Amino acid sequence: MLFNSGQFLIFFPLVVMVYFIIPNRIRYIWLLVSSYYFYMCWNAKYAILLLTSTVITYLSGLMLGRISAGDVEEKTRNFRRKLVVFVSFASNIGILFYFKYTNFLIDTLDQLFQLIHVNLVIPQVDILLPVGISFFTFQALSYTMDVYRGEIYEEKNFLRYALFVSFFPQLVAGPIERSKNLLKQLATPSHFDFDNFREGILLMIWGYFLKIVIADRVSIVVDTIYGDVSTYGGMYLVVATVLFAFQIYGDFAGYSTIAMGAAKILGVQLMENFNAPYMADSVMDFWRRWHISLSSWFKDYLYIPLGGSRRGKTKKLINKMIVFLVSGLWHGAQWSYVAWGGLNGLYQVIGELLMPVRNKVNEALHFNRNAFSHKLIKIFGTFVLVDFAWIFFRAKRFLSAFQIIKSMIFVHNPWILFDDSLYSCGLDRKNFNIMLLAIAILIGSDCLKYKGICIRKFILEQEYWFRWAVFAGSIFLILIFGIWGNAYEASSFIYFQF
Repeated sequence: MLFNSGQFLIFFPLVVMVYFIIPNRIRYIWLLVSSYYFYMCWNAKYAILLLTSTVITYLSGLMLGRISAGDVEEKTRNFRRKLVVFVSFASNIGILFYFKYTNFLIDTLDQLFQLIHVNLVIPQVDILLPVGISFFTFQALSYTMDVYRGEIYEEKNFLRYALFVSFFPQLVAGPIERSKNLLKQLATPSHFDFDNFREGILLMIWGYFLKIVIADRVSIVVDTIYGDVSTYGGMYLVVATVLFAFQIYGDFAGYSTIAMGAAKILGVQLMENFNAPYMADSVMDFWRRWHISLSSWFKDYLYIPLGGSRRGKTKKLINKMIVFLVSGLWHGAQWSYVAWGGLNGLYQVIGELLMPVRNKVNEALHFNRNAFSHKLIKIFGTFVLVDFAWIFFRAKRFLSAFQIIKSMIFVHNPWILFDDSLYSCGLDRKNFNIMLLAIAILIGSDCLKYKGICIRKFILEQEYWFRWAVFAGSIFLILIFGIWGNAYEASSFIYFQF
């Protein structure tokens, strides 16, 4: 079930209405049933995987609690607790690996055998990737680790824990919530709050704007150009690559924002997943602002256990590269994703190694790092680096990315920016201009956010007639200027494939 489908627009109000009518003690059961129905609308049989991950991590939490309370010597206790964590992680990662990476491994081995001239063909396995498996697996595993670290109690109510893993607003594409935030909120359901309702509606409207008006419109141009690189080379690909940065931002941030809004109406506060990422003045800063829930997950559960920055600079840089390579592989079972992750890691390693040189240059030239011009150059440079890396993300295939880069460098056709050629890439002049205006609104909103100005808070502080005028006007504009597809068919979200 897609957020931007008619089915969800019937499902969600029904869930909310029943949720606030029924007694508090059974509300979490209603949400659990609704969440499993929501997930099973894609493929009912894969709810078994969701349940399996839930059972494994639930039992691991109970075992960790029992071992910690047991009367055994410290060495034995620590060994048993680590064994439970290992089994929980190994089994969940094993399931994730089978469904997501089996064919990737087969392809890689097949290519390796071809390189060494070994005639061995490994048959492909017919596996359908369950939607959102990477997200709910990581969320469940974070609970195991949090209980191990003593940051959260072991949840004894299985149904309540199952709701934590499957909570439908953020089930299939995040944010990847932590047990110490979400599980505690689900344990104490709140009463209907009109302020939460207003803020949730406003969040959902903004999310729909990002998805339907921006991302789905931009995708038409990007898909047209990237889908026929031989025809659309050079500057076409430069334009498409820049636009893809806003497509994936609008698409993913749109989902996260709708999820935050839907949860807010139910009285649940989800973490913010995006914080004006293209306002970042370094790649490191970008990753503090982009997909925050995943970045913090890797920091807490991979980077720090690897040693973080505690074992010297060399080890720190190696740990960063490992995290970003794994992050790339998490996003997709293709070497292009690994290259994308590795490139983002390499940016940070080089940036840190060159930091002393950059500091000396700034001092020698008396640059004012707080000046608007200096920050603007850094923001622009960061966007160029991040956007270049997006080529590997969008290209899907490693070699295809290099073909695209080659075309961008050696095909010279800058006149397409001025002779209306871009209007032949799927959008006519009117829709192309609407796309540019919508992107400008997004950039303006992020500029205000970067300055600490919250438009949502400003709107909610106004008189009721102004608020409802904004609500109604925004919905009307989305209905008029949204991209709805043939027969109003809802388009999927990019991150559903991960």
